Amino acid sequence: MKRALISVSDKTGIIDFAKELSYLGVEIISTGGTYKALKDAGISVIGISDVTHFPECLDGRVKTLHPSIHAGILAIRGNQEHMKQLSDLGIDTIDMVVVNLYPFKQTILKPCVTREEAIENIDIGGPTMIRAAAKNYQDVAVIIDPADYGKVIEELKTKNEISIDTKFYLSTKVFMHTSHYDSLIANYMKKQAGIEQFPDTLTLTYEKVQQMRYGENPHQKAAFYKEVGENKGALTNAVQLHGKELSFNNINDTNGALELLKEYDEPTIVACKHANPCGVGSADTIYEAYKKAYHSDPVSIFGGIIVANREIDKATAEEISKIFVEIILAPAFTKDALEILKQKKNIRIMTLEDIQQKQPEGALDMKKVSGGILVQDVDNALLTKEDLKVVTKRQPTEKEMEDLLFTWKIVKYTKSNGIAIGKDKQSVGVGPGQVNRIWACQQAIEHGTNHLGEDVVKGAVLASDAFFPFSDCVQECAKAGITAIIQPGGSVRDQESIDACDAAGIAMIFTNMRHFRH
Repeated sequence: MKRALISVSDKTGIIDFAKELSYLGVEIISTGGTYKALKDAGISVIGISDVTHFPECLDGRVKTLHPSIHAGILAIRGNQEHMKQLSDLGIDTIDMVVVNLYPFKQTILKPCVTREEAIENIDIGGPTMIRAAAKNYQDVAVIIDPADYGKVIEELKTKNEISIDTKFYLSTKVFMHTSHYDSLIANYMKKQAGIEQFPDTLTLTYEKVQQMRYGENPHQKAAFYKEVGENKGALTNAVQLHGKELSFNNINDTNGALELLKEYDEPTIVACKHANPCGVGSADTIYEAYKKAYHSDPVSIFGGIIVANREIDKATAEEISKIFVEIILAPAFTKDALEILKQKKNIRIMTLEDIQQKQPEGALDMKKVSGGILVQDVDNALLTKEDLKVVTKRQPTEKEMEDLLFTWKIVKYTKSNGIAIGKDKQSVGVGPGQVNRIWACQQAIEHGTNHLGEDVVKGAVLASDAFFPFSDCVQECAKAGITAIIQPGGSVRDQESIDACDAAGIAMIFTNMRHFRH
């Protein structure tokens, strides 16, 4: 290890690392701000122009792009012809490259960043050097991560060399890093250029938030990654205030509850179990909303997820603390509420700013399949009263219409085949994930008994995530006393269901939009 080239944007730990290299007799070459930092620290360092015999130019855009640098990196030491050519050209080898790249990600995340500023922070020389060194890893050590400085110095001190396994590990990190870096640039440029949402090649980049203890089941390994970007209101921005580390299922279930919560503007609580809503309530206060959500299904809410779109106050916290829940997520908690909830050792308490912020236009929804990936835009659409078509003789009342729209939001986030029943801005029964619609309907009706033993289905409304293929669901609704139905329509047998509603005096409206959720 004779010569090292050091040029870093992130200067964390670089002074101590360079001092150690210098103590070990390694000659150091450097550029620009790194050169100055090392020089000011009293470290012996050679400027890049003294190696290339060519001045830095174009405001520093060209400084390391020179044969004296790249030949010194790429020469295969065991290749006699390579080494002869270096000798003939008067070029010395470079045995270590320590480089991290211009902060492109940090640049594009700044508010109001201009395209020119973003493009100026696309590194050219850095990726070229580290890729060259990574390709020639047998002979050159390449370090992009300050976390690896200690490992490299330890090997040099104890073994007088860096092992081939360590060099290969460092090389692999380079290609992972440059792939991520180039993907960030490509995705930024794609948006700037207005290129279609689904191009012929799709490159995505994510950064790890958390290594998980296990996945969906204990025998599965897992990790949690986040998209690079602002992503206001996304679960990846939540702050945990108390409780155990989140599990794979905790995150998945909370996300399901959070997506539904975003559909409501008034104070609302959503309780979720296995990513399906089990209790939803809207009211004038968050306390009353919680009471509604709880009474919707006091059995299923146990061990579930609770999300709220308003600050959790003392009275609400006292009610929540009466049962066991895995997670409670809200934009804020009063001091008294936190003190009450923190008495429960295992509950995860989380805050999320901009909790009602929906995903932006162009956001993607992805599902992994064996050997590929399904990609679609996010289902942000939701109808209003003006979009609906009444298809029965009886018009829904204003109260029924309010409950229909409330319940339509719930069924949108219920696994298909899904049925939701609602009344007075409260979920009454949910039938998720059945293989036929009549079973989902019967299940939702069966669950429509509150904890006091009262039948609350009578006078309620029902929402279906897709059309009725037969009139059997209408017949079940009639027997249960349901007064209004909202469904997409579109079945060849729609008239059958319409006639059944008319016979029972049930109002039914078509949305002409379905919300399958698989």
